[in-house]
Amino acid sequence: MTALANLFARLGPPWVQVSCMAAVLVLVSAVCARPVFAVACQRTAEKNGVGRVAWFYGEQVPVEQLSRFDTVVVEADSGFDPRTATSARDADGQRCTNWYAYVSVGEVTNDRDYFAAMPKQWLVGRNSTWASAVIDQGAPGWPRFFVEHVIAPLWARGYRGFFLDTLDSWQLIAKTDAARARQQAGLIAAIRALKARYPDAQLILNRGFEVLPEIHGDVAAVAFESLYGNWDQSNQRYDAVPADDREWLLAQAHTIRERYRLPVISIDYCAPDDARCRREIAAQICAAGIQPYVTDGALRTVGVGADAACRARLDEAAGASGARPDR
Repeated sequence: MTALANLFARLGPPWVQVSCMAAVLVLVSAVCARPVFAVACQRTAEKNGVGRVAWFYGEQVPVEQLSRFDTVVVEADSGFDPRTATSARDADGQRCTNWYAYVSVGEVTNDRDYFAAMPKQWLVGRNSTWASAVIDQGAPGWPRFFVEHVIAPLWARGYRGFFLDTLDSWQLIAKTDAARARQQAGLIAAIRALKARYPDAQLILNRGFEVLPEIHGDVAAVAFESLYGNWDQSNQRYDAVPADDREWLLAQAHTIRERYRLPVISIDYCAPDDARCRREIAAQICAAGIQPYVTDGALRTVGVGADAACRARLDEAAGASGARPDR
């Protein structure tokens, strides 16, 4: 303290010393408050649910545009810092946004930081559409590796929510009942290991219907893709979803809402310059009792979510069924 006092004494007149001291206090307060803001947002998410959810995988995250959503899933490898975005949002006295990291559970591409550390015998198949390798979920050591090499670095960077993708990729390699059971057991073990290490982590699943009976208590919401608008990655085009596929997804959504009392979200796709398509598909999804998010096939533009009328309808339906809060 003596050294600090001597430093300020050398700065000049008292009014300069006071100004400098005030600046230091503001800086220290901002640095110390950042984790507090993040914790406050996380507690809000635990209490109120995921709310309106958006996905954005572009490199430059448009924080101001996306902050109108309650929860936003981003590609963590973009270098985005959720702590800075959270503190800036909440410091303005506004409702804070929860920033989730995208996490591929069932597949890995060679540009991921942890790829080189993975035993190559765990990579047991290929998804040529996305140029990725399928991970053996039943491999001994996979749950621990998943937590330590995939989740822990994201947690250290300030992420407290995770969107778990590629939960069905094991279907590309498992062709017998025994093989399917082994893959599902490994997937369940990986998700449980995540929650054991980080009990406060919030999880949104992309599908994973087969394992929900075992892990639904650890999940905040379930999403799936393409109820009405689809993106065909192989042929690089947008198209409509066949009626049979839509009916199957609607049946899954009904089970999730009624049996597990979880919010359901459909991520649909339209061309980035087709605003009318986005609005119409969002309205169709909402009419089916599901929260919509309609964006481009690469998820690099800010999409259309539930408007006020849709939110009211979904909230009313959730209240009538006793589902968990979705806002």
